[in-house]
Amino acid sequence: MAETINMPDLGLEDGGGELSVWLKNVGDSVQAGEPIAEIESEKVTLEVESPLSGVLLEMLIEPGEIASVGAPLAKLGAADELEETPPPAPPRETVEEPVSTESGPPQTGPTIQPPDGRPPQLEPAYDGVMATPVARRIAREHNLDLSRIAASGPGGRVLRQDVENHLAHPPAEATATVELPETGAAAANTPSAEAPHPRQQVKSAGSAAASPLRRTIAQRMTLSKQTVPHFYITSSVLMDDALTLRKHFNQDLPPDQQITVNDIVMKATALALRDFPNLNASYVDDRIVHHPEIHVGAAVAVEGGVLTVVSRQTDQRKIADIARDNREMIQRARAGKVKREDVSGSTFTISNLGAYNTDHFAAIINPPEAAILAVATARKTPVVVADQVEVRSVMQITISADHRVTDGAECALFLQKIKSLLETPIKVLL
Repeated sequence: MAETINMPDLGLEDGGGELSVWLKNVGDSVQAGEPIAEIESEKVTLEVESPLSGVLLEMLIEPGEIASVGAPLAKLGAADELEETPPPAPPRETVEEPVSTESGPPQTGPTIQPPDGRPPQLEPAYDGVMATPVARRIAREHNLDLSRIAASGPGGRVLRQDVENHLAHPPAEATATVELPETGAAAANTPSAEAPHPRQQVKSAGSAAASPLRRTIAQRMTLSKQTVPHFYITSSVLMDDALTLRKHFNQDLPPDQQITVNDIVMKATALALRDFPNLNASYVDDRIVHHPEIHVGAAVAVEGGVLTVVSRQTDQRKIADIARDNREMIQRARAGKVKREDVSGSTFTISNLGAYNTDHFAAIINPPEAAILAVATARKTPVVVADQVEVRSVMQITISADHRVTDGAECALFLQKIKSLLETPIKVLL
């Protein structure tokens, strides 16, 4: 007997998401726990796993359509039920209206006669193009003709990525026409080298629709800067001992087991947060909510934006375990295969641009967290140590903090604690 697979609760912010691709075809065998589709939210792409085994009999929604929690996605059953599954409904056809021989404006669709005797309204005729709702919305926002967009969906349906590809790579011949007003009969009949032609062809600069991830970054960072009163403090850390200890730690380990500078910074930050609970907190409804556990997030550059992967109970775990989990989560993030728990639940975030030859920067707080730590590149720098000038590896760290939750003195002490741990790194690696 065929059973319906419904959209599970994947923990997405809006409950559901857009079905981006089916991983199985009708007639394919499916095992319980095997992914059958990918759902794209505003932050990540997540896989939908089948709760049972069987044969995929029918897909109930198409790529590009929105799937809310609990909505039916597909039907699964036995192989002998496959032929009993009714065929999909044919696409809606364009209805040709008869041309009237009487005078009057042409109608673009069937006439709807209101029951109250008001003048009839005209319903716009169907455009004859099959497209997903998301594709239609983006096309409408950019004033695009769907019939001119190459479709890649089933049955010639225009998908969202088709519209985005069209925006990113418009046809070479596409131009925008600028209508200039006529200046009179003489101007229309007597060309002039000084007067512009009534119709000038102006090449369009082009644009591309923001990806769901980029839209989420825009919304969250705008909200953060507009509603959270940021302040910033910077401290310099001598990283020579930490870099030396890391070198010895990694010496006999394969690349997939080695620790990074960011792993060391994350563990030091987590240990410091134990002493500063206000920085492991959130400001919610005029209350300061202290989080019972320390989950440190790390900002990761991915295609089209940034994701924050989350190390859980960071203060309580060995640095080798933190490094392993970070490596696996970063690989999934950059492959577009993150799990829900990879990117949710952080209580404090670190943004490390040390690999990008950065002297100094300040990050934007990731709401609803109270602070974020920006980490720059460790550079060989002349410093004064015991009245002597020495060349040391110096790394700048900058905290951006929510002034509703904490103050400058507390954050300065917090940076001193991190600095002390990083300059005595044996405490971090134990």
